[in-house]
Amino acid sequence: MGKARMAGSQPLSQEDIYLFHEGNFFHSYRMFGAHPTTEGGQEGVRFTVWAPNAAAVGIAMDRNSWEGSLNPMESIAESGGIWSLFIEGIGHGELYKYDIRSVTGERLLKADPYGVYAEVRPHTASRVGSIEGYVWGDQAWKRKRKAPYAKPVNIYEIQLGTWKQKEDGTFYTYRELADVLIPYVKEMGYTHLEFMPLTEYPYDLSWGYQATGYFAPTSRYGEAKDLMYLIDRCHQADIGVLLDWVPGHFAKDAHGLRQFDGTPQYEYADPMLAEKPGWGTLSFDFGKPEVQSFLISSALYWMDVFHFDGLRIDAVTSMLRLDFEKKPHQWAPNAQGGVENYDAIHFLQKLNKTIFGYYPNAIMAAEESSAWPLVTSPAHEGGLGFNYKWNMGWMNDTLKYVEAGFETRPSLHNLLTFPLVYAHSENYVLPLSHDEVVHGKKSLLDKMPGLYEEKFAGLRLLLGYQITHPGKKLLFMGGEFGQFIEWRDEEPLDWILLDYEAHRKMQAYTAALNHFYLEEKALWEIDHDWDGYDWISASDENQSVITFMRKGKKTGDTLYILINFQPVGYDDYRIGVDKSGGYKEVFNSDETRFGGEGRLNGDVLRAVKESWHGRDYHLSVKLPPLGIVILKKSGRLADTLKAAVRSEKAEPAPKRKSPAKKEADGSKAAAVKKAPAKKKASSKSEESPAADEKGTERKGKAK
Repeated sequence: MGKARMAGSQPLSQEDIYLFHEGNFFHSYRMFGAHPTTEGGQEGVRFTVWAPNAAAVGIAMDRNSWEGSLNPMESIAESGGIWSLFIEGIGHGELYKYDIRSVTGERLLKADPYGVYAEVRPHTASRVGSIEGYVWGDQAWKRKRKAPYAKPVNIYEIQLGTWKQKEDGTFYTYRELADVLIPYVKEMGYTHLEFMPLTEYPYDLSWGYQATGYFAPTSRYGEAKDLMYLIDRCHQADIGVLLDWVPGHFAKDAHGLRQFDGTPQYEYADPMLAEKPGWGTLSFDFGKPEVQSFLISSALYWMDVFHFDGLRIDAVTSMLRLDFEKKPHQWAPNAQGGVENYDAIHFLQKLNKTIFGYYPNAIMAAEESSAWPLVTSPAHEGGLGFNYKWNMGWMNDTLKYVEAGFETRPSLHNLLTFPLVYAHSENYVLPLSHDEVVHGKKSLLDKMPGLYEEKFAGLRLLLGYQITHPGKKLLFMGGEFGQFIEWRDEEPLDWILLDYEAHRKMQAYTAALNHFYLEEKALWEIDHDWDGYDWISASDENQSVITFMRKGKKTGDTLYILINFQPVGYDDYRIGVDKSGGYKEVFNSDETRFGGEGRLNGDVLRAVKESWHGRDYHLSVKLPPLGIVILKKSGRLADTLKAAVRSEKAEPAPKRKSPAKKEADGSKAAAVKKAPAKKKASSKSEESPAADEKGTERKGKAK
């Protein structure tokens, strides 16, 4: 049939066909799918699909009463099962499906795997759409986009349909969200938005994690160019945008990828490899080259066409492990007798190498829930090649601790200190995500023990602890103002709570904390190395207090952080410091504008020349109950003045490491496990000078 002219003037060439079947056609969306074009002087649409085992394929649509045999596609010779057809006189919005006859005679009506536009659920047809012609205004953003390692990254995770809804219960469109979401994110001080999956999906309650369209943004909120507009506006407002992307499995719905040509085309042929019994979904066949071309093209598509700044890869552990959530009879070991899925490992390495080849400053974050090694090490050094990993260990330990009653917290103190042992073994994101506020787990606010006021103080403390701990940050929508009921996946957040003072003050606190994070380089400039962290004391379990330093590249940026996880305050809590002079409080979660009682350190604190925590000097600090206090050495006039007016003026609402480097980090981390000398009991401070003189070891940075 010769060469078919495709959208974007890319012909269907033998070279592209070869690359597709080799697993290396990374922009296959330019060849496959439905592309409006002009051929022989006639306007119409060129349809191209891969269906290697089909006996016949046609285009079913309204004009032929959904009988695809009336518009049969041509099988391209020596193409490995690629079918193509130009139909004149149709255009944008036309409904269609591929009408596939299997080798057994079964008739299948399938949505387009490469379709860029879909019917609004519950309807399942593809539509002819366009991704060409949007005029972007984010050139300045793209020019200044840098690697994220030494930059602030504070992510607001959002599900677009339930963040807010209109009064009649309908969704905001992508374009309408630009006007209501972006000002809010800027006011709150977040650096990035992360959208829960937007690849078209049939069932609302899957939240997008069981997709059918890997190139179609869900039509619930509009068309492709509407999503482009939203992302463009975000970039113009200096907000990065990440997409939750799901290559681990896909939905079994009849119109989707399952048995696409009547055989296991996208999924493994072996049911033990294909089936995800816990989720009722199917795994992609990661070893099949055409599936690699399909998935890597999808990942690049969202960055090429929609300008996403990175992807969060869902359920990576389910890809890596053959036995993931399976009973013994549901899986079989690999050829070496292990649980590793080598197809998936090699696919993820290839995916990340490809993405970083095109977008070296992208964020590729893995939701990997096990202790799989080297997730954020480069693929050429044996790692999976991501540059970030969700720190599920930190999340689980932290939530277990803050949900515990105050009386049991001393016995759980290791849940605060152990995460530092591995804090720099990977490049981490600290997630307080949607998964932690659903299915009876309670909202973050409702997880907190104690009385009403103590719950809010506990949430302020949790968010302050997250902001000051090494790693980038992520918070699910609603946590910022104290959503009291856990996330309901069909209803909007309870914005009415902002009619109540406690929730307004909680929101003000989160905004102030986020802006403080943006201003203080010590909280993000050396996020992935021990040079950016130093324990002051990790051993005050009796009073449930931890004290530590966060450091930037300049000495003057160092922050001294005290966190009190008990509802008991101290007027004279002592911490060791290295230098004489004055120290000024620059943040305190107990400010009255945040809902606290105003127990602040209003004056400059003078270091006393008396050894404490193995350091030559100490400070006496007023530490509020369930409070976080952050100090900075005074000396720069600007810092002193800023701290002095802080209470009066409200704020507006690393390079990836090699395995060898990470092994060295592990040796450094071991240094923090050595316990300081036993402290004497005290109601005011953690340790006595006598205990310190006996050799309390300085924690943190390895010698």
